[in-house]
Amino acid sequence: MSDDLTQAAERFALTLSQYGLQRMTARVMAALLFTQQDTMTAGEIGEQLGVSSGAMSGALRNLISMGMIERVPAPGSRREHFRFRDGAWATLMSSQNDALNLMTRAADEGIATAGTETLAGRRLVEMRDFYSYMLGEMPALIERWHAMRHQRAGRS
Repeated sequence: MSDDLTQAAERFALTLSQYGLQRMTARVMAALLFTQQDTMTAGEIGEQLGVSSGAMSGALRNLISMGMIERVPAPGSRREHFRFRDGAWATLMSSQNDALNLMTRAADEGIATAGTETLAGRRLVEMRDFYSYMLGEMPALIERWHAMRHQRAGRS
């Protein structure tokens, strides 16, 4: 990877880690996102990042469970290969429905305790209403994204 791409990947990883993604997970994600190769082995990622493949095993597991990357067969290779999944961003946002549900339920529990007429209750009602709205809108938003992607692919 060129120095410019390496620096861009590291800045991207820093941004992701500032918003809550574990630093190593963010770095591995950025390495796979910015690579010019179709797939990379854990060793190749580790070499690029200057870390051992063992140091990345948790990051790779996290990214697979998030639906961002996948293991892929590599005929003739005994090493596991990884790549960024097609549609990874929509998959990630779809998985956010669990978080939206969790936040909505947490707000409901808080409202049940605080009541709707208290200051805390009013804040919790706003929180619940926001997350409920997002939960209702997310599937349609993702479907529109898929339709737009499909339309763009037809023009290419």
